[in-house]
Amino acid sequence: MKLKLDKKDFQPFLQNLMDEYDLFAPIRLADGVFAYKKIDQPEEVDLSASNTQKPAKEVFFPQSETMFRYERAGKEARITSTEGVERKRVILGARPCDIQAVCLIDQVFSGKEYTDVYYANKRDATTVIGMACNHPLSTCFCTSMKGGPFAREGSDLFLIDLGEAYLVELLTEKGTAFSQNEFLKKAGPNDLNLAKEIEEKASKKTDASMPVEGIDKKLDQMVENPFWEKVQEKCLGCRVCTYLCPTCHCFDIVDEALTNKGQRVRNWDSCLSTLYSLETSGHNPRPTNRERSRQRIMHKFNYFPKNFDQIACVGCGRCILYCPAGFDIRQTIKEIQKG
Repeated sequence: MKLKLDKKDFQPFLQNLMDEYDLFAPIRLADGVFAYKKIDQPEEVDLSASNTQKPAKEVFFPQSETMFRYERAGKEARITSTEGVERKRVILGARPCDIQAVCLIDQVFSGKEYTDVYYANKRDATTVIGMACNHPLSTCFCTSMKGGPFAREGSDLFLIDLGEAYLVELLTEKGTAFSQNEFLKKAGPNDLNLAKEIEEKASKKTDASMPVEGIDKKLDQMVENPFWEKVQEKCLGCRVCTYLCPTCHCFDIVDEALTNKGQRVRNWDSCLSTLYSLETSGHNPRPTNRERSRQRIMHKFNYFPKNFDQIACVGCGRCILYCPAGFDIRQTIKEIQKG
């Protein structure tokens, strides 16, 4: 079903959503960074950026998350879990690459063998309103990673910016539940034709030339290749790429305790950290930047495909755009394929 939302009705539409759901959407922070946050007022929502700096995964897998709190009273201990979700949620404005990334992480946190209740409960309670990427950046290569600026997979509703209005596609049962919203009107032929034209233009702008077929097998033969010395020379080990990556999902767990009470907290971590693989014995199997740089590439293009039959990269380009050393993963992929 395809409907239309006039932009003059956008904020009332958001307020309507907030009456029933917790709304998460991109906002511009004080330092100019775009990130997904829980919305308190409709005017906070800002969909002007081509993509947010921080990925949409944070809505389901927060940068820092309290897993439970505990308190001791005499001989008794009281534990309060935070795994529950009190209210239905909506994430609005997520780009196709970020939604594809969340679908990949689903296999880790709510796959066939293991379920992380903190992630799964948030995911189950959330309706995803995706948004087409009308103006992909030069660093985007989503079409090489089986995605695209107008990919609908993973969205419950999908928005296309037509200028004065949004075309709204209802794609799933969760999405169809919005069909009776008072601000959504039937889309006309001109709206559909304009959306098709915008999609065709956008699809020509992303880099579809990345040779990823069979890269996992190439990497099998390169574990001790001198190539990794060349790779690590370009890397500062600052971990920006992994923290901003929409598919990276490493974490550390710490207890923050004070006298008779405390909490257990899960925080994002990175395989590029010197402490990440350090063992209690003092041994570190990845002692230098060479091994850690290799791990990042191997995980995305070898280990993850072997476990889940999919590459753990969606071509969002954040690691290229925000790397202070100008590391371009596209060039690394090409060099690997040349072997």
